Amino acid sequence: MKFAIIADGGKQYRVKEGGSLALEKIDKKEGSKVAFKDVLLYSDGKQTVIGTPRCAGAAVTGSIVGQGRDKKVTVIKYKRKTRYKRTIGHRQMRTRVKIDTISVPVQ
Repeated sequence: MKFAIIADGGKQYRVKEGGSLALEKIDKKEGSKVAFKDVLLYSDGKQTVIGTPRCAGAAVTGSIVGQGRDKKVTVIKYKRKTRYKRTIGHRQMRTRVKIDTISVPVQ
C-alpha cells in the first residue's frame, strides 16, 4: 500500500493515491491541480523513506474537488454573578482535495 505523510498549513496528513482529504482553504478553482512539496515520509509497502526533515525530490499531486465550510464551532464566554454571557460561532473554510499521484525519485 503506497502512502505518504505531507505537511500543509502547519498540520500533517497521511495520504494515499485515490484518497481525498479536507485541508485549510487553498485559493484555487475547482478542477485545478495542486502540488505538495513537503513530503515528510513515503512508503510503498516494501520500502519506507523518512525525510530529514523532508524527502528530497518527492512530491504529491492532487486536484481540487470542492470548496466549502466546516462544521460550526460555538465559543461561549461566561462570567458568573455579573450577568455577562456572549456566544460566538465560527465556520472554517475548507478545500477538498483528491490525491492523484505520489512520486518519489528512484534511489
